[in-house]
Amino acid sequence: MQFRRLNIPDAYEFTPRVFPDDRGLFLAPFQEEVFREAVGHPLRLGQSNQSVSRRGTIRGVHFADTPPGQGKYIYCARGSFLDVIVDLRVGSPAFGTWDSVLIDSREHRAVYLAEGLGHGIFTLEDDTVMAYLCSEPYNPTGEHGITPLDPALDLPWPTDIEPVLSAKDRTAPTLAEARDQGLLPMYDDCVAYYDKLRSAN
Repeated sequence: MQFRRLNIPDAYEFTPRVFPDDRGLFLAPFQEEVFREAVGHPLRLGQSNQSVSRRGTIRGVHFADTPPGQGKYIYCARGSFLDVIVDLRVGSPAFGTWDSVLIDSREHRAVYLAEGLGHGIFTLEDDTVMAYLCSEPYNPTGEHGITPLDPALDLPWPTDIEPVLSAKDRTAPTLAEARDQGLLPMYDDCVAYYDKLRSAN
Protein backbone atom coordinates (compact mmCIF):
# COMPACT_ATOMS: atom_id res chain seq x y z
CA MET A 1 0.00 0.00 0.00
CA GLN A 2 1.16 3.50 -0.85
CA PHE A 3 0.05 6.80 0.66
CA ARG A 4 0.31 10.47 -0.14
CA ARG A 5 -0.57 13.61 1.73
CA LEU A 6 -3.40 15.65 0.27
CA ASN A 7 -3.35 19.43 -0.08
CA ILE A 8 -5.40 19.69 3.11
CA PRO A 9 -3.15 19.19 6.16
CA ASP A 10 -3.95 15.99 8.09
CA ALA A 11 -5.69 14.32 5.14
CA TYR A 12 -4.22 11.40 3.20
CA GLU A 13 -4.87 9.16 0.21
CA PHE A 14 -4.08 5.43 0.39
CA THR A 15 -3.73 3.09 -2.60
CA PRO A 16 -3.59 -0.65 -1.88
CA ARG A 17 -2.07 -3.37 -4.03
CA VAL A 18 -4.68 -5.39 -5.90
CA PHE A 19 -4.25 -9.11 -6.55
CA PRO A 20 -6.43 -10.30 -9.46
CA ASP A 21 -6.83 -13.90 -10.60
CA ASP A 22 -9.36 -15.99 -12.48
CA ARG A 23 -11.73 -15.90 -9.49
CA GLY A 24 -11.80 -12.10 -9.23
CA LEU A 25 -9.49 -10.03 -7.06
CA PHE A 26 -8.30 -9.46 -3.50
CA LEU A 27 -7.15 -6.31 -1.72
CA ALA A 28 -6.81 -4.94 1.81
CA PRO A 29 -8.48 -1.49 1.86
CA PHE A 30 -7.05 -0.64 5.31
CA GLN A 31 -3.58 -1.57 6.57
CA GLU A 32 -2.66 -0.30 10.02
CA GLU A 33 1.11 -0.39 9.56
CA VAL A 34 0.95 1.97 6.57
CA PHE A 35 -1.73 4.08 8.25
CA ARG A 36 0.44 4.51 11.34
CA GLU A 37 3.42 5.45 9.17
CA ALA A 38 1.39 8.14 7.42
CA VAL A 39 -0.60 9.58 10.31
CA GLY A 40 1.63 8.89 13.29
CA HIS A 41 -0.84 6.89 15.36
CA PRO A 42 -3.15 3.88 14.88
CA LEU A 43 -6.77 4.32 13.93
CA ARG A 44 -9.03 3.82 16.90
CA LEU A 45 -12.12 2.06 15.61
CA GLY A 46 -15.28 3.33 17.28
CA GLN A 47 -17.75 2.49 14.51
CA SER A 48 -17.91 1.31 10.89
CA ASN A 49 -20.52 2.71 8.50
CA GLN A 50 -21.78 1.92 5.03
CA SER A 51 -24.09 3.83 2.71
CA VAL A 52 -25.72 2.91 -0.60
CA SER A 53 -26.54 5.86 -2.84
CA ARG A 54 -28.10 6.57 -6.20
CA ARG A 55 -26.22 8.50 -8.88
CA GLY A 56 -25.96 12.21 -8.08
CA THR A 57 -26.30 11.86 -4.31
CA ILE A 58 -24.43 14.41 -2.22
CA ARG A 59 -23.72 13.48 1.39
CA GLY A 60 -22.10 16.21 3.46
CA VAL A 61 -20.28 18.37 4.15
CA HIS A 62 -20.25 16.83 7.65
CA PHE A 63 -17.99 17.29 10.68
CA ALA A 64 -18.02 16.68 14.43
CA ASP A 65 -17.13 18.63 17.56
CA THR A 66 -13.40 18.26 18.23
CA PRO A 67 -12.17 16.92 20.55
CA PRO A 68 -12.86 14.10 20.22
CA GLY A 69 -14.24 14.63 16.73
CA GLN A 70 -14.41 11.75 14.30
CA GLY A 71 -11.52 10.71 12.09
CA LYS A 72 -12.75 8.84 9.00
CA TYR A 73 -11.11 6.29 6.71
CA ILE A 74 -13.24 6.03 3.56
CA TYR A 75 -13.24 3.64 0.61
CA CYS A 76 -15.62 2.43 -2.10
CA ALA A 77 -16.93 -1.13 -2.04
CA ARG A 78 -18.94 -0.66 -5.26
CA GLY A 79 -19.41 2.10 -7.81
CA SER A 80 -17.67 5.47 -7.64
CA PHE A 81 -17.85 8.84 -5.94
CA LEU A 82 -16.00 12.11 -5.77
CA ASP A 83 -14.70 12.57 -2.25
CA VAL A 84 -14.17 16.14 -1.06
CA ILE A 85 -12.36 17.15 2.13
CA VAL A 86 -12.73 20.70 3.44
CA ASP A 87 -10.57 22.35 6.09
CA LEU A 88 -13.12 23.76 8.55
CA ARG A 89 -10.65 24.35 11.39
CA VAL A 90 -10.74 28.00 12.37
CA GLY A 91 -7.15 29.25 12.50
CA SER A 92 -5.79 26.65 10.09
CA PRO A 93 -3.47 27.98 7.35
CA ALA A 94 -5.72 26.08 4.92
CA PHE A 95 -9.06 27.18 6.39
CA GLY A 96 -11.82 27.21 3.81
CA THR A 97 -9.87 25.26 1.18
CA TRP A 98 -10.64 21.79 -0.16
CA ASP A 99 -9.10 18.84 -1.97
CA SER A 100 -10.82 16.01 -3.84
CA VAL A 101 -10.11 12.41 -4.77
CA LEU A 102 -11.97 10.05 -7.11
CA ILE A 103 -12.81 6.96 -5.05
CA ASP A 104 -14.05 3.89 -6.92
CA SER A 105 -14.08 0.11 -7.01
CA ARG A 106 -11.58 0.03 -9.89
CA GLU A 107 -8.54 1.87 -8.50
CA HIS A 108 -9.54 1.12 -4.87
CA ARG A 109 -8.14 4.31 -3.37
CA ALA A 110 -9.09 5.31 0.15
CA VAL A 111 -8.88 8.60 2.02
CA TYR A 112 -8.38 9.49 5.65
CA LEU A 113 -9.38 12.79 7.18
CA ALA A 114 -8.40 13.71 10.70
CA GLU A 115 -10.76 14.96 13.37
CA GLY A 116 -12.04 18.48 12.67
CA LEU A 117 -12.01 18.27 8.89
CA GLY A 118 -15.21 18.33 6.84
CA HIS A 119 -16.22 15.61 4.41
CA GLY A 120 -18.65 15.23 1.52
CA ILE A 121 -19.19 12.92 -1.44
CA PHE A 122 -20.93 13.03 -4.81
CA THR A 123 -21.87 9.61 -6.20
CA LEU A 124 -21.22 9.01 -9.89
CA GLU A 125 -23.06 5.69 -10.32
CA ASP A 126 -26.27 4.11 -9.06
CA ASP A 127 -25.92 1.70 -6.12
CA THR A 128 -22.58 3.16 -5.07
CA VAL A 129 -21.44 1.72 -1.74
CA MET A 130 -19.29 3.93 0.49
CA ALA A 131 -17.71 2.21 3.50
CA TYR A 132 -15.88 4.05 6.25
CA LEU A 133 -14.18 3.43 9.54
CA CYS A 134 -14.74 6.03 12.25
CA SER A 135 -12.47 6.76 15.19
CA GLU A 136 -15.45 7.53 17.44
CA PRO A 137 -19.06 6.32 17.59
CA TYR A 138 -21.79 8.53 16.16
CA ASN A 139 -22.70 11.34 18.56
CA PRO A 140 -25.87 13.10 17.38
CA THR A 141 -25.39 16.11 19.65
CA GLY A 142 -21.86 16.69 18.34
CA GLU A 143 -22.52 16.21 14.61
CA HIS A 144 -22.81 19.20 12.28
CA GLY A 145 -22.76 20.12 8.63
CA ILE A 146 -22.34 22.98 6.22
CA THR A 147 -24.16 23.18 2.94
CA PRO A 148 -22.29 21.46 0.10
CA LEU A 149 -23.71 24.12 -2.21
CA ASP A 150 -21.96 27.03 -0.46
CA PRO A 151 -20.97 29.32 -3.35
CA ALA A 152 -18.02 30.67 -1.37
CA LEU A 153 -16.50 27.17 -1.20
CA ASP A 154 -17.31 26.38 -4.86
CA LEU A 155 -16.86 22.64 -4.37
CA PRO A 156 -16.08 20.64 -7.53
CA TRP A 157 -19.40 18.84 -7.90
CA PRO A 158 -20.17 17.60 -11.42
CA THR A 159 -22.45 19.97 -13.31
CA ASP A 160 -23.89 17.35 -15.71
CA ILE A 161 -25.64 15.32 -12.99
CA GLU A 162 -28.67 16.57 -11.06
CA PRO A 163 -27.70 16.56 -7.36
CA VAL A 164 -29.78 14.70 -4.77
CA LEU A 165 -29.52 16.08 -1.21
CA SER A 166 -31.23 15.48 2.08
CA ALA A 167 -33.26 18.36 3.46
CA LYS A 168 -30.78 18.60 6.33
CA ASP A 169 -27.79 19.02 4.00
CA ARG A 170 -29.62 21.43 1.70
CA THR A 171 -30.59 23.76 4.56
CA ALA A 172 -27.29 23.52 6.48
CA PRO A 173 -25.46 26.81 7.11
CA THR A 174 -22.74 28.14 4.87
CA LEU A 175 -19.14 28.09 6.07
CA ALA A 176 -19.36 31.75 7.09
CA GLU A 177 -22.63 31.20 8.94
CA ALA A 178 -21.26 28.16 10.77
CA ARG A 179 -18.22 30.17 11.81
CA ASP A 180 -20.38 33.03 13.06
CA GLN A 181 -22.50 30.54 15.03
CA GLY A 182 -19.41 29.06 16.71
CA LEU A 183 -20.00 25.60 15.24
CA LEU A 184 -16.61 25.06 13.63
CA PRO A 185 -13.63 23.30 15.26
CA MET A 186 -10.63 25.36 16.35
CA TYR A 187 -7.35 24.49 14.68
CA ASP A 188 -5.29 24.70 17.88
CA ASP A 189 -7.69 22.32 19.65
CA CYS A 190 -7.43 19.86 16.77
CA VAL A 191 -3.63 19.97 16.67
CA ALA A 192 -3.44 19.44 20.43
CA TYR A 193 -5.72 16.42 20.04
CA TYR A 194 -3.58 14.96 17.22
CA ASP A 195 -0.47 15.41 19.40
CA LYS A 196 -2.24 13.57 22.22
CA LEU A 197 -3.06 10.66 19.91
CA ARG A 198 0.54 10.45 18.68
CA SER A 199 2.08 10.70 22.14
CA ALA A 200 -0.12 7.86 23.40
CA ASN A 201 1.52 5.46 20.92
